[in-house]
Amino acid sequence: MRPRARAMSGAPRRPLTGRMTDINGERRARAAGGVLVAATVAAGLMAGAFYVFACAVMPALARSGDRVYVDVMRDINDVIQNPVFLLVFMGALALAALAGWQSRGLPGRRWIWAGAAAYALAFLVTVVGNVPLNDALARPGDPAALRERFEDPWVAWNVVRAVLSTLATACLAAGLTTRGRRPARSAPRTPQRPTAPHGTPHPTGH
Repeated sequence: MRPRARAMSGAPRRPLTGRMTDINGERRARAAGGVLVAATVAAGLMAGAFYVFACAVMPALARSGDRVYVDVMRDINDVIQNPVFLLVFMGALALAALAGWQSRGLPGRRWIWAGAAAYALAFLVTVVGNVPLNDALARPGDPAALRERFEDPWVAWNVVRAVLSTLATACLAAGLTTRGRRPARSAPRTPQRPTAPHGTPHPTGH
């Protein structure tokens, strides 16, 4: 009767190592998803900041005189170098790169890498284009001459980085959406015991 009782006990238990592997895999997947969410949010915050400059701050300053324009932009460039802004500005780049590395072999990886590349370009535009103009504006000189050399190039570079960071946010969000579409796992089939033909008595064991 022991073999019969063992057969009736159900499917064999899964090995402990298999369970631990699944748990570790789920934890890594959740951590990677959290990094991707953080990268998307950070890129979105930067896109919003550049968008506000393009649509509100710079058009408003364009109406002011040379002295006011230079003084306000100097104050903005000084105040914006705070830990919160710098954490998001540089953190978005690091998080997007990490999310791309973690997406190897996973669905949506192309979107994530595209988002990381777009934000890297926005970061590069800021460092190569906007920051040198900010440094030049901080030097002493005639306000009219400083503004003339600063305003148009800075506004143009800001539009470029606003578009790139917006594109980065959209790509990272697309990668996040694609990652969330996981195919449903089919339920394992329960093996059925063969039934005897109709009218044939089942063998009984003693």
